[in-house]
Amino acid sequence: MDVALGGTFDPVHDGHRAIFERAFELGEPTVGLTSDDLATRMRDEDRPVRPYEERRHDLEAELASFAAEFDSAYEIREIEDPTGFAPEPQFEAIVVSPETETGGRRINEIRVDRGLEPLDIHVVDHVLAADGEIISSTRIVEGEIDEHGNLTPERQGRVPSGDAADG
Repeated sequence: MDVALGGTFDPVHDGHRAIFERAFELGEPTVGLTSDDLATRMRDEDRPVRPYEERRHDLEAELASFAAEFDSAYEIREIEDPTGFAPEPQFEAIVVSPETETGGRRINEIRVDRGLEPLDIHVVDHVLAADGEIISSTRIVEGEIDEHGNLTPERQGRVPSGDAADG
């Protein structure tokens, strides 16, 4: 089965790995990696994103290990717009996170408008960090957690505001 998925993947973390694993379980994934321009335009926060080639290098390493495990092929394609290549006719499924499920539905609208079958949308649940919050690239970049959701040493002893006893 030809499977589509996409993202900025900066940095790659266990939430992304769960999406990659599901994509390889389904078939041969084509992974859209946002161009530098698209990665900048899609950001809701003011956080720098590493250059495309650096992100691609790291993504390639991650996908190669899944490809070996699943004995499967994959492809990485640069995407310049949010729907990427998923409206192309060869794809049968798309793997998304809860945040990108709406985008998957939008892709299906485009496909139907083009006379194509909608994709099977596979939503992969969030992976939670040690503190019970969602693992995200932003939290990693801000130094709260590592790529596996472990609290960084700076955060391990921190008491959430409002929970500290008045002294």
